[in-house]
Amino acid sequence: MSDLAWVPQCCMLPTEERPLRVAECDALLSERLTSLSRPQPLHLRLDLEDGEGVEGRVRDLVERESGCCSFFTFTITPTVGLVGLDISVGRAHEAVLDALAARTAAAGQQR
Repeated sequence: MSDLAWVPQCCMLPTEERPLRVAECDALLSERLTSLSRPQPLHLRLDLEDGEGVEGRVRDLVERESGCCSFFTFTITPTVGLVGLDISVGRAHEAVLDALAARTAAAGQQR
């Protein structure tokens, strides 16, 4: 899914930087994603295999993403061997979460 048309207009990240951010996210997911679930339509849950520097990478990515797409709510929950990442949105951005879930699933299949 290389088309970035799903990125909402309200995203504050400069257009030329978006492919780099997406590639960074894809790399992390293809390396570390162990499970993905959708407990509710507006909530995506990811579990990433922990390892040296993984939690820091997740926190850095979440911080930067929060700065450009304030409609996301991120919760990071480290546990033994995993870094949990919960992503929530409001109803107006459900389609963005749908696209993110599809992209995440595709990246995770590369693992």
